[in-house]
This record gives sequence, C-alpha cells and structure tokens, in this order.
Amino acid sequence: MHCSSRRRLAAVALSAVVSLVGTACSSSSAGTDAKGTGSGTYTIWDPYPQFAGGSAWTKLLDQCGTEAGVKIKRTGFDTSDLGNKTLLAAQQGNSPDVLIVDNPVVSTLAEAGVLTTTDDNKLDTSKMDPNLLAAGQSGGKTYGTPVGANTLALYYNKKVLKEAGVDIASVKDWTSLTAALGKVKKAGKKGITFSAIGTEEGSFQFLPWFWGAGAKLTALDSTQAVSALSLWKDWLKKGYAPNSVLNNTQTTSWQEFASGDYAFSENGTWQLANAGKAGFDYGVLPIPGASGGHAAAPTGGEFVTIPVQDDTARYATSQKLATCLTSDQNLYNTDTTLSYVAPTGEVQDKQVAANGQLKPWVDAVKAAKGRTSNNLGTKYPKISEQLWKAVQSALSGSTSPQDALAAAQSAAK
Repeated sequence: MHCSSRRRLAAVALSAVVSLVGTACSSSSAGTDAKGTGSGTYTIWDPYPQFAGGSAWTKLLDQCGTEAGVKIKRTGFDTSDLGNKTLLAAQQGNSPDVLIVDNPVVSTLAEAGVLTTTDDNKLDTSKMDPNLLAAGQSGGKTYGTPVGANTLALYYNKKVLKEAGVDIASVKDWTSLTAALGKVKKAGKKGITFSAIGTEEGSFQFLPWFWGAGAKLTALDSTQAVSALSLWKDWLKKGYAPNSVLNNTQTTSWQEFASGDYAFSENGTWQLANAGKAGFDYGVLPIPGASGGHAAAPTGGEFVTIPVQDDTARYATSQKLATCLTSDQNLYNTDTTLSYVAPTGEVQDKQVAANGQLKPWVDAVKAAKGRTSNNLGTKYPKISEQLWKAVQSALSGSTSPQDALAAAQSAAK
C-alpha cells in the first residue's frame, strides 16, 4: 500500500483501537522512544512494561537481537496505549520493526495498512493452533503469530462445594451448574462471581456464556443470546451471584473469590499465581456450554507482528527476530513467565508435563476463539460496546434481556 494512504487509514483506525483496551492483564505505562537509527539497531515495542531491563523478557529480546546480528531498542507500553502509539507512529513513518500487540488490535492495525502479512514477511505459522491464529487473520490474510494465549475458566473452592454437598464432576452444563449454585446458597455460602462491568472486560466475561449458548456476534438478539443473558439475570435474581458484578472488574471479582466465601469465580489464567496464595484448595473447570461440552471462551494474549516499513530491506531481520521469539523453547519460557498457554500443541504438552494444573487451561484454550475471528475485524469494538451495554441494562433490571439485546443489535448494525 502507498505510504500516504496507509497513514490516512491509520488515522481513521485510531477510534477503533481506543475502545479495545487490554482485557486480560496489564500494568504501569512506560515512556515512548524514538526509532533506533542505523541498520544495526532494531526497535521492538511490547505491552509488558512490568518487565524492566535485566528481566528474563528483556534478556530474551537481546538474545534474539544477538542471534540476528543487531542491537535491540525496546519500549514497553501499557496495553491500552500501544495500539494508539502504533497508529501514530505509522502516520509519521516511524513504526517499530517488531510489534507485540494484544490480539483484538491486530485486525484494526491490519485494516489500517500498518502491518505486513505473513506472505510478505515469510513468518512461518504452520505449527500454531488454527483457533488462536484466527485472531490475527483478516480478509483471508494472516498478520502475525501468537505468543501465547490466556482465556477464562471457572475457579472453584473445593471446601465450599464439599460443605454444600456438590460433586464437581456433576457440573457439566448450565442446568447442573445452576443446581450446584442453589445447593451452595442453601448451605449459607455464596455462589459465583464474575465481571459484568460496562467495558470490554464485561463483554470478555460474557462471551463464553454467549458463545456457549450457540449465539453469534452478528446476531446479538438471537434466542441463544437471550438465553445466555437470562442465565446471568436469573443468577442475580436468585442471589446466586452478587449485584457487585455490575461494577466488578476481573480484579475485584477475583478479590471476592479470594475471600473464601464463593463457590465459583469466572477468571483467567493470569490469576494462577494469586490462586496459589489464596489459602484454600481450589480447582479449575472449563466453562460449560449450555447443553454440555466446553464453551468457547475468548482468547487473550498477544501477537508478534512486523509493521510496514518504507525500507523493505529491514523485513528479513525483523522476520529472524519474530521467529526467534516464537521458537518452541522461547515460547515455553515466555508463556511460563506470562502465565500463558502456548499456541502450539508441542509446547502445551511440555507445559502440562511440567505443571499438571495447566491441563484444564489447555483444554479451555483449545476450545477458545478470538474476539475478532470470523472476519469481524474492526466491527468487533462496536458490537462489543453494544453487548456490554445490554448486559448492564438487563442485569440492573432496567430492561428485559430480550429488549436489551434487540436494542444492542439495532445499534450495532
């Protein structure tokens, strides 16, 4: 694509990225950095500002640079800043050589003409799980390769369930899960906590139930979608879930579960370290579909991408850097550090062999899908906003699930 038209498109795409902040995890922001000068310096931008110089992550970047015969100039940004910074850099002709970015933003950057395709940059994605790779695909082209994935599942408190006489093996679908919540409440404990806040986090947490009912993001008002929202609404009505879910982020929802009073918490892989510190026995269950099986939960996690450069001779080295970052051994090390499930079967097996607790998470990731998959691309942020508004509206009692979703579908068109 011609440079000036690429920059025009990048400006248009800014608004789409603004609403797609990182859902999974993130931390403090970092300063911006101009592009490294000279062919011997390559810039890498990532959303891991929590990893300072000298961390295992920055050592890996330097090691990949050494192997490619170049120096690395790295900047870590807060997830919510990175997409916007990338679009502005593209407008100024100052894109980083390698960009590691939250997966829902990939299609927005691709449609803005900011990223090269794997056909252009010769990045090999053949080992990657297709359902994870799909988050970085748009218009039949692939725009990067996943670093790893995190997703959602149900954490459960073994003691609370035991006291309520619930056998976790009996929880296989929505009916049996709701019956378990009823027993827990009867035993004087609390049922389930999740995040239904009016942001992308709320949509992220609702999607496994939405998809688990068989609903599609192109038809927010389907009977399947209504059944998913009705499930949540009924849980609140019966006192199986607290009203605080309306304002809960995934962090505050986790804090409720960590109190030890709740039977279940919908949360992500990134809480594994906290789960180990909670002081009670817990287990993990992939979120069940309405009539059984594993519901598709949305994937979090980043893609390694190679932005468009005016100097196309840089791509060969950028490809070497991206390939190094996603080699089996480096994926294993990185995904262990980030509490991610690896994007390839080979590395997933290695992770489970080292830590059996990851098995339910690997199962959840295998059933997961990208929010922008099925060519939704830049339509997703608008659909998601209407979805979280519908969830808020129905759970607060101002509208029925049916009316809330009908309004959402009409606004998302």
